[in-house]
Amino acid sequence: MEYSPVFHALHVVPSSHLKNKVFIFCIMLTLWVYMIYCCVGYSSTVPDLQAYYSRADQPQVDPRGSSVGPLRDLLNNDNDLDSRGDDWEDAGRTEDHLENNHLLNVSEANKLPQAIIIGVKKGGTRALLEFLRLHPDVRAAGAEPHFFDRNYDKGLEWYRELMPKSSQDQLTMEKTPSYYITKEVPARIHAMSKDTKLIVVVRDPVTRAISDYTQTRSKKPDIPSFESLTFKNTSGVIDAAWSAVQIGMYAKHLERWLQYFPMEQLLFVSGERLISDPAGEVARVQDFLRLRRVVTEKHFHFNPTKGFPCLKRPEGNSKPHCLGKTKGRTHPNIDPEVVQRLREFYKPFNRKFYQMIGHDFGWD
Repeated sequence: MEYSPVFHALHVVPSSHLKNKVFIFCIMLTLWVYMIYCCVGYSSTVPDLQAYYSRADQPQVDPRGSSVGPLRDLLNNDNDLDSRGDDWEDAGRTEDHLENNHLLNVSEANKLPQAIIIGVKKGGTRALLEFLRLHPDVRAAGAEPHFFDRNYDKGLEWYRELMPKSSQDQLTMEKTPSYYITKEVPARIHAMSKDTKLIVVVRDPVTRAISDYTQTRSKKPDIPSFESLTFKNTSGVIDAAWSAVQIGMYAKHLERWLQYFPMEQLLFVSGERLISDPAGEVARVQDFLRLRRVVTEKHFHFNPTKGFPCLKRPEGNSKPHCLGKTKGRTHPNIDPEVVQRLREFYKPFNRKFYQMIGHDFGWD
């Protein structure tokens, strides 16, 4: 057989060279496997941005509720419930977008309220709260917390968690109308913050009492007549202990608040003017809260059929929202003599109230 150098080179390889090549190959294979593993592990930890932003853009549950009704209906709402429905989107607001995308705004937090609508029941508190919701610098709890009168033992942190998330520049507020007449509440709010701004929506006490009774009768049709509840038995003396009558004694309740807060921290809003001139009355509230006058005439639309203004979007051609299928109850016919007796009863309280706050509401 003829000798071939090439054949010899292919078949005669030193064992040491072969071991080196195998070793190098194993090292390279290990490095490649490690790099692939690292790449796969990293990609699994990168957030799915498309899914993230899709989630953020989806509508979230709004703890405040979502719908407001006409002013007269709002004046007759059930105070223990959030009277908003599901078909109202606040006009001209940008904070809903911030709330629904709270994952993108880590600066928002639950804060104790700096302002509280403390009363009165059947005065127009729900209407006022809904008007203020239109303001981008206001964040308000929807349902009434009843913290300072019914849930005080649950503590401030429980109360704070009920408040909607808000930014540092936004004002947080709530409303619970029974606060105004509850003896323990002024001291408790003062203990939370002596700088709290307090708003009281007042209304002709006689009309307010009838509205209060009408609401109660809608739940308990078998209750006695308004006339019989107004007087103590058959004595003919007004029963000031009946809550429907007692709430309208505004001066008596105010004395308790002034023991803890100066008059400068209280604002008294006219329930009647919330119907006749809502923009003007809300302007006073915005000034009191040191807010820009954002909520103006453009947010209200007078409905000639219903006889009162409703809320609307300030831009576009959207339909004004006037709700109230279960509200705006028709008042019963009350004996005119009983109404007159009530007016005489309230006169000294009204006059004292006018003197205390420096304003005559003209209810007499």
